[in-house]
Amino acid sequence: MAAATTALAGRVLVYGGRGALGATIVQHFKTQGWWVGAIDLQANDQAHGNVVVSSRTSLVEQEKEIVAGVKGLLAESKLDAILCVAGGWAGGSAAAADFIANTDLCVTQSLWSSVIAARLASLFLKDGGLLTLTGAGAAKDPTPGMIGYGMVKAAVHHLVRSLGDPKGGLPADAFALAILPVTLDTPMNRKWMPKADHTTWTPLEYVAELLYKWSIEEQTRPKTGSLVSLVTKSGETSLQVS
Repeated sequence: MAAATTALAGRVLVYGGRGALGATIVQHFKTQGWWVGAIDLQANDQAHGNVVVSSRTSLVEQEKEIVAGVKGLLAESKLDAILCVAGGWAGGSAAAADFIANTDLCVTQSLWSSVIAARLASLFLKDGGLLTLTGAGAAKDPTPGMIGYGMVKAAVHHLVRSLGDPKGGLPADAFALAILPVTLDTPMNRKWMPKADHTTWTPLEYVAELLYKWSIEEQTRPKTGSLVSLVTKSGETSLQVS
């Protein structure tokens, strides 16, 4: 693991940096001259440094492992941004045979990563820095066909609202924001939904550029604690802030 250098344009940590969106974000920031660290179950070779997560049985143990890994990457440096895009989807109503298993999966994929990202921000983010977590547009309403997923994403929304409060524990003047996509244009989504209307899917490059812009231009960020829905229609994406 290599320590971040001070000669680069900025420092960003991408939680979920090996996934489709995370890898796009890693590459986007790297091409802009940033030092990029990644956290995931596997290393991203395009990142300057990686924390590979091996502890999956306990939130407490996973947090200890990741905090130690990030501390090793950064040495005494601080981060300009922490972007958490880890997660996944699992469906099921309360009557589904895999309801409990899928809820457990959503908790470990999306909620653990979000609360650990919040902890990392409290420890390693610069004053005035940016923390983004990933919610879901669907979780603003009931999700009877995917209860575990909707419940966990609603919890992420609550977490961001709470972090946006001055008593939420983030560094001075830091921003906490949630992006709420509907459907991201990923290779896996295209594989499993080939006949869907792809003009309503949000491109990964759009999300990466949005997060980069928020990272470098504080004046473009919505109010801290905001939930930012990504609404794509006819290939054009707009933001709805709540």
